[in-house]
Amino acid sequence: MGSAVDVNRRQLFKAGLGLGAILTLAACGSDMSTDPGAPRSGGTLRVGAIGKSAKAERDPHATLSNDSDFLIMSLVYDPLTVPGADPNVAPRLASKWESDAAQRNWTFTIADGATFHDGRPVTAEDVVWSLRRLREIAGETKVPVASVDDIKVAAPNAVVLTCASANSQLPLLLRLMTFTVPKGTTDFTKAVGSGPFKLDSYANGNARLVRNDAWHGGAPLLDAIEVTLFESPESMANAVLAGQIDLASSVGAIAGRTAEGRGDLQVIRRPDDIAVVIAMRTSDGPFADPKVREALRLSVDRPAMVAQVLSGYGTIGNDVLGTADPSIDKSIAQRTRDVARAKQLLAEAKFDTGKTYQLITKQEAPGEVESAKVFASQAKDIGVAIEVVVQDANAFYDRTWLKAPLYTANWGTNDSVVFFASKVMYSRTKWNETGFNDAAFDQAYTDALAAPAGEKFAAASRTIQRIEHERGGYIVWGMADGIDVAARSVRDLPRLGGYGRVQLERVWMSN
Repeated sequence: MGSAVDVNRRQLFKAGLGLGAILTLAACGSDMSTDPGAPRSGGTLRVGAIGKSAKAERDPHATLSNDSDFLIMSLVYDPLTVPGADPNVAPRLASKWESDAAQRNWTFTIADGATFHDGRPVTAEDVVWSLRRLREIAGETKVPVASVDDIKVAAPNAVVLTCASANSQLPLLLRLMTFTVPKGTTDFTKAVGSGPFKLDSYANGNARLVRNDAWHGGAPLLDAIEVTLFESPESMANAVLAGQIDLASSVGAIAGRTAEGRGDLQVIRRPDDIAVVIAMRTSDGPFADPKVREALRLSVDRPAMVAQVLSGYGTIGNDVLGTADPSIDKSIAQRTRDVARAKQLLAEAKFDTGKTYQLITKQEAPGEVESAKVFASQAKDIGVAIEVVVQDANAFYDRTWLKAPLYTANWGTNDSVVFFASKVMYSRTKWNETGFNDAAFDQAYTDALAAPAGEKFAAASRTIQRIEHERGGYIVWGMADGIDVAARSVRDLPRLGGYGRVQLERVWMSN
């Protein structure tokens, strides 16, 4: 075989789903209630998550713009694979996967004992139906095969995906995308999944989930998880500081600093976690000229941005996405501020400095609006006038995202250069945020997928990064730490960056 992964349940937990419950599972009946530090069953975890009630979505295969919906889906439904620590992809519904020598045909085997919440076993037909539906709705962005016909039953408990060309990264590219539902499901109000929690109630983005004792990965310890939707990071931070919820993820530096001085709260920092970026449209409009994009990148005082926007809870960026990737190219020279060079490039490009350009942002990721304002202030020094427009998130995703010449975006999966290339930069992706269409970039991306682990893959990854750094559409000025605030009683919270934070199935309460 060209590539194979076979991970048992114990390895699954080690790979990124939390270690706490293993002790309970191994104890098998021993009474640990006298040990306050030992994992124990029971309790309801109250979790806050960002979202807009008007954007609440019940369909797990639709675009989920609310963190609240994504959290609910991730606990109710099983995807084939999830984020891991080392390696950075771990099993969930799939217990193992393997490819042929050409790395085109990938077979995923369903975990033993996987059943839906209504008692039906999960079959290969359910997985194929779900993957085909996801491919029809979301395209190659979420299921990178050429057509639904490339998704087939391989055995009663296995499915095979056939890629148009070699794809060594398919298990990673499917992480937390492939939510599986019973074959033929079109009504998602009952939310019949196979995940660690069952939907008990739902209203306008708020939900109560109860433990699934029959989960194939081992019953969770919590009795229930209550998800509360918050319209802004500030309101969610206030709620956790007031004790109204037990956990708030990615709340930002101000809340983190406040919580650090409180004995009843804990702060978890997930370094190199969230990219709050400025997207410049490359295909047309005022920023289509690479010289103009380079000038704007040179206008940024990155240490000042990190200090002012992130209060120091982060690191400077170098205009490349995926900085936690082991293959990140540290030899690329760090871009620094150069006002004179920026002005020269604008002059060479005949850029109209007499106009005012809108930078559209929204209250979503902590510091996102502030980042736009600080950037606009710095751009004045190179003669570019920028008006910051704060847009309602609903309007942003309806009218601005993927369309506007200049806007902010944020991403929370930062451990793979190829993941970002696949989702937001490859010319055929549905989420091409900057309208980037670069033949050399596409070729490097294809080469990376075709390469086995090792130097060939690393070389293709370096090419992706150098093109992105040189002429891509993003200003990646810094990377924010993920800052989670939780009550002291919440144990075994996820430590993974990005969307690994939704993997709450091994969390427990100490009282």
